[in-house]
Amino acid sequence: MSDLTRCQIPYGDASVSFDLPSANLMGVYAPHDVPPLPDLDAALSEALSHPIGGPSLEEMVRGARSLLLVVDDNTRPTPTDRLLPPLLDRLNAAGIPDEAIDLQIALGTHRPMTREECRQKYGPEVMRRVRVRNHNAFCPEQLVDLGITPGGVHVTVNRAVMAANSVIGVGSIVPHHIPGYSGGAKIIQPGVCGERTTGEVHLLSTRHEQSLLGELENVVRHEMEAIADQSGLNAILNTVLNAGGEVVGLVFGEPRQAFRRGAALSKSVYGVELPALADIVVAGSHPCDIEFWQAHKTLYAGARCLRPGGTLIVVTPCPEGLSVTHPDIVDYAGDAPEAIEAGIASDAIHDLTAGALALAWANVRNQARVSLVSGGIDDETARAIDFAPFPDVQTALDAALAEQGATARVAVLPYAPDTLPLVG
Repeated sequence: MSDLTRCQIPYGDASVSFDLPSANLMGVYAPHDVPPLPDLDAALSEALSHPIGGPSLEEMVRGARSLLLVVDDNTRPTPTDRLLPPLLDRLNAAGIPDEAIDLQIALGTHRPMTREECRQKYGPEVMRRVRVRNHNAFCPEQLVDLGITPGGVHVTVNRAVMAANSVIGVGSIVPHHIPGYSGGAKIIQPGVCGERTTGEVHLLSTRHEQSLLGELENVVRHEMEAIADQSGLNAILNTVLNAGGEVVGLVFGEPRQAFRRGAALSKSVYGVELPALADIVVAGSHPCDIEFWQAHKTLYAGARCLRPGGTLIVVTPCPEGLSVTHPDIVDYAGDAPEAIEAGIASDAIHDLTAGALALAWANVRNQARVSLVSGGIDDETARAIDFAPFPDVQTALDAALAEQGATARVAVLPYAPDTLPLVG
């Protein structure tokens, strides 16, 4: 019997293990093990004092009567509880009291955060000091219409963004299948925009055979930056994290320039070289585990590693199921791309954001067979979105090896949503 290699990947707060013949294992590919900054507080102070491509924090907020922090939500691992108190202190010293500062949660079209989730994400001190509010992409009363961009996107944005004298976005930069990388202007679109705006921007990314994962300059990024300009985003504070969620770098300053500086660092952390395309990829969703609306990011890194016709095994807990805020996606996400496109064109699919993601999933299925191992998504739902359900990774892997052949090459991505495969 062949020698076996045991592999382990994160699964929620635990992990799962599986065995495969050592001869079949092409490799385990994860973000580089980059050490964290030795002193996060000192690095933050340095970044705020020496902004990239823009004025200092003090100059930027001089004369402002109100300031809005637009901050990512609990589907993102940005250590906002560590970043925000020093940032608030610095703003106080610059003449902006806590009473003049609001925090808008950049939910995009995610579900609202509970008070306890906010306390865990932003820290009790922040909750005491400033007003913290959920964005609602589906509530017209919360939105201001800014017209249509040159790219044809109808823009609505949260009223609080337009009312503030200064706006600072706080988040992290990781490879992302829609705009190439998260971070920068993405905190505004989709973070605090209306659902139609988000849907139309998402649809731009589906007009490519593959996702835009890791592509720095692309139509979606440029559209997001145009919308952020309209919305008055003054600066960003973005971190780059390692796979353990520790800060390895941060950037502050003018949104375009600071983002691109951070994206270069992000690529050096998350860009992983593979010698060739694999026949089978086992891809874990960590840290995007809450629902498939986040965990679907696993698909795009996995697909980048696969030869056409290969098998992608997605491993994700998804305790909140497929999607809390887009439940109807199950009705059409299993359709062929042409049928989804027709549904969007005829307005049979009203939810453009969900339609765009359904198209992205269908594009992956056109390239690969997708197997799903998930304690939070039942077999009926998995089949409805045209994924093959399996009770555990070992069973899914054994089935894939039987189908792909005795010499099938297997790549393992323990942190697929945060991995940028670079195939030689």
